[in-house]
Amino acid sequence: MGHSFRIIFVLSALLLFSGASAAQKPGEVFRDCPTCPEMVVVPSGTFVMGHDGIYEIEGPARTVTIAKPFAMGIYEITFDEWQACLDDGGCTMDPDDHKWGEGRRPVININWHDVHTYLKWISDKTGHTYRLPSEVEWEYAARGGTTTAYWWGDEPGDNMGNCRDCKSKWGKHGTSPVGSFKPNPFGLYDVHGNIWEMTQDCWNDTHKDAPLTVAPRTDGNCAYRAMRSGSWYYFSKNIRSAWRFRNDVRVRSYGIGFRVLREM
Repeated sequence: MGHSFRIIFVLSALLLFSGASAAQKPGEVFRDCPTCPEMVVVPSGTFVMGHDGIYEIEGPARTVTIAKPFAMGIYEITFDEWQACLDDGGCTMDPDDHKWGEGRRPVININWHDVHTYLKWISDKTGHTYRLPSEVEWEYAARGGTTTAYWWGDEPGDNMGNCRDCKSKWGKHGTSPVGSFKPNPFGLYDVHGNIWEMTQDCWNDTHKDAPLTVAPRTDGNCAYRAMRSGSWYYFSKNIRSAWRFRNDVRVRSYGIGFRVLREM
């Protein structure tokens, strides 16, 4: 009986931390290690990226095909997950929590270069490629198959996310613990608000001449990178799926963090 139990326990552990290799199906949730972020498999598909007619920065809208699935962090990377990198010697930046608390709150006050130390560490640790999503991948995952301004509809509503006028208890005051609101149809939390999320793309004022692929843009102003999601400090118009922002790669802010993508 004891021998059989040990076999079952080992098999269960292998399944939990085997990543998506066991079953690469859309909606599958996995971790590649005990301290790694929880990931969900995002399906392939086609969608209209951007939006025409309201804000020039969001257009021109274009149809893009995502040829194969990828995995996306269910949550923004947290202080706990960043601490694992610090403890293991992969990260050197010990960010300030702005006196809001660490733990399950999204890590903040890290810049684009700091983030890449984390991405190298987790990629080396797991043997899989972790990186920032491109703008295309981010918006596709955030929309979750929807075509509205927010994944839940065209109005910001009440208490659907963390932003200045989203009517949550954190709005205008600081970050909220990850997962404090409902997930989108792909199972992702906080894609509207909480903190700005970095992407890999060099900044361009519009989507004009952007490639019709998932690849990040390498033209434009690469001293600035495209940000998505909006934050606790910004208004609801800035947390729309199509909204974009830019940030200097050197700048650390209490309103900026990141979410990881894992290639499959």
